[in-house]
Amino acid sequence: MAAFGSVFMPQMALTRFEQGAWSTPQIVPADSISLHPGAHVLHYASTCFEGLKAFKHSDGSINLFRMEKNVARLIQSSELLSLPQPDAATLSQMIIDIVRQYASDVPEPPGSMYIRPTHIGTEAAIGKAAAPTATSMLYVLLSPVGDYFAGGSKPLRLLLEQNGARCAAHMGMVKSGGNYASALQPILKARASVQADQVLFCPGGDVQETGAANFLLIDGNEIITKALDSSFLHGVTRDSVLTLARDMGMIVSERELSVAELLERAAKPGTEAALSGTAAVLTPVGTLIADGVEHKVGSGEAGPATLKLRQALNDIQWGKASDKHGWLTRI
Repeated sequence: MAAFGSVFMPQMALTRFEQGAWSTPQIVPADSISLHPGAHVLHYASTCFEGLKAFKHSDGSINLFRMEKNVARLIQSSELLSLPQPDAATLSQMIIDIVRQYASDVPEPPGSMYIRPTHIGTEAAIGKAAAPTATSMLYVLLSPVGDYFAGGSKPLRLLLEQNGARCAAHMGMVKSGGNYASALQPILKARASVQADQVLFCPGGDVQETGAANFLLIDGNEIITKALDSSFLHGVTRDSVLTLARDMGMIVSERELSVAELLERAAKPGTEAALSGTAAVLTPVGTLIADGVEHKVGSGEAGPATLKLRQALNDIQWGKASDKHGWLTRI
């Protein structure tokens, strides 16, 4: 497979908000949209998106994973960005319709069809820096993706950044492009300076998230992760992993986690850490870098709890385990 997210299906689902109403969704060529150079999104970042997957099961059926959760989060992001509010039923049907159209292109496990609903402000009005866009466009792109771990599951190196945040505190729970853009320079600098794979943002010593994933610390039978607030993304994969952990009898502690406590626990032999996200489900973290010092997390390798949780979630997604939480939408 090509690089993750670099190949797209030739058509997408699209609807526009104009004159106070949404148009009837259509299936259109994926390269068919045009924007005025004064479009609100291009100047004032009125944009949000989602990422979810469709999986092909052994019986040939196509199953969407936690679509309702992703749709609800896009509606929430749109509201927080003052974009026109999408209709949940309409967006859900757009996702179903475009995935059905390309059902035969959904890769076999461990591949999947990555789904990217995107909402952007389209009004040509560069005088509206402090006002919302009156028009917008909502579309659903598809990208077939392969096995995220085809090259092996190498534990990541994270630089702990205590002086800066990933984004403005009140914007963390919005899945908006601007948040990713603001994290890019710190990530590039961390790669160049200490060969880190990602930056774990810990403003004022408060362990939050990396540039593109939630952070989980596993100490014995306990998972520790920051409690939900507006400062970081409320990950769907994070929620799924924590649910499965509770099913397995693990203790889930959603609370404040300081850098000092993180490094103290990481030094213990059996400790694990991982990043959760749609692309990789759970990626092991082997090294934390703080103030120029490298701290191995446990053994420094992928731990058994991380691998067990990732496999448990994959088994549900691929139809190899029962979906007792009702996470799959069969189409």
